Amino acid sequence: MSRLIVVSNRVNPPNPAEGGEGSVGGLAMALAAALREYSGIWFGWSGKTIPEFTGQLNMQRIEGVTVATVDLEETDYQEYYNGYANKTLWPLFHYRVDLTAYDRSFGEGYERVNRRFAETLLPLIEPDDIVWIHDYHLIPLAKELRRMGVKNRIGFFLHIPWPAHQLVVTLPRHRQLVEALFDYDLIGFQTEESLQAFEGYVYSEVHGTKNARGELEAFGRKTCAAAFPIGVDADDFASIVKGDTAQRTYDRMMAHSVFRKMVVGVDRLDYSKGLEERLIGFERFLADHPNMRNEVMLLQIAPLSRDEVEAYQDLRGRLDGLIGRINGAYAEMDFTPIRYVNRSYRRDELAGVYRAAKAALVTPLRDGMNLVAKEYVAAQDPEDPGVLILSRFAGAARQMKDALIINPNSPEEISDALERALSMDVSERKRRWEALFDNVQREDVTAWRDDFVTALRGRPEAADEDASAPVRSLDVASKVLRAKTPEAKAMRA
Repeated sequence: MSRLIVVSNRVNPPNPAEGGEGSVGGLAMALAAALREYSGIWFGWSGKTIPEFTGQLNMQRIEGVTVATVDLEETDYQEYYNGYANKTLWPLFHYRVDLTAYDRSFGEGYERVNRRFAETLLPLIEPDDIVWIHDYHLIPLAKELRRMGVKNRIGFFLHIPWPAHQLVVTLPRHRQLVEALFDYDLIGFQTEESLQAFEGYVYSEVHGTKNARGELEAFGRKTCAAAFPIGVDADDFASIVKGDTAQRTYDRMMAHSVFRKMVVGVDRLDYSKGLEERLIGFERFLADHPNMRNEVMLLQIAPLSRDEVEAYQDLRGRLDGLIGRINGAYAEMDFTPIRYVNRSYRRDELAGVYRAAKAALVTPLRDGMNLVAKEYVAAQDPEDPGVLILSRFAGAARQMKDALIINPNSPEEISDALERALSMDVSERKRRWEALFDNVQREDVTAWRDDFVTALRGRPEAADEDASAPVRSLDVASKVLRAKTPEAKAMRA
């Protein structure tokens, strides 16, 4: 069996010395499991900077996973990571053109680091390996590998939204960025909406077409593109919530919120997450429902991220002021309506928090998927589940239709949804939760991983086709996605 090589900006396998499986996300767990199954390698940036790039690989074995990392020099970090990735692509792909910074040095750093990644990765790739590259940091990586003669099948998965055509064209050298994607055999998106936006750009901007096999043709090449909605390990998370750490956390939360209903929000501190809009909606709820003011508290967990980027520093200041205003207006001597913390918690601790919360506010202004929504559902007590309030602009909303779907830009909708969620009878809560949990179980992270890898492997006859251009196979991807429908799974059962 061929090996799987996973490439991501950062490498984060489970590490017992750092708390084990409770300290890493479900995505890292799924990728680590795939790498163990396929005897693969996880390659990426170490997170460390050095005075001058050397390309020296640090290889180690962690929990059965071979990890290969490389250090970046400080200039690379500033131009590639803080610059093009986080000041240019991230805001643009989340529809924040007003925050998008265009600087030639950022683009040069982005291309340089992807070239350096390719040069460092190249000696690790064997002829039969398949390569799976992750996220917006590494879009040009396949282009660089192809220039170096790599003929292996290479797939790319975008974890964030792909924006509308009208936004993409605001990016200098946008054509070159999209052209680089045509060096992949398979491009995966979170949702059909992102897939359609990408196809819209190809059709409108470069006059591409789709052939009879469903492959996109442009730039003199072909590629396969499909939607692969990512999930969580629902069964694993449901078992974690029964563990000692989760139970202790649950007990603490229940004791802290005694006589009150706790609402939870868990997000990185990021302008795409709709944190300001969420707080304003909660403020409207307090104003609209004075009889419930002392019965409800909001716990907002928001670990700091990218705090070297000015837009994030500004957001943090605005949130501090907004929370102070709300608590100042509605607090009592023994109670504040908002509890706000800027630190990370382990998965097993979050599981206990989720289970104790009567409702979850997941209100991104734009999100590729949002796994917090799925983890919240997976952590609930089947006999007394909480209610998920979910932004229509989260990719998860396409699957999780039994949540209370809201427009996060409307304080009134957030207020009304909170009132409905906290007043909902147990029979409706159970009905909604059962439908949500069924989806979370079926569309889990293992299915996502296996479906993508199966589609990337392609047709058996692929090796007999023209080796001068990468072979694409939308047929396989389409079959995989059709096999994920409830009807197909019921037939197999």
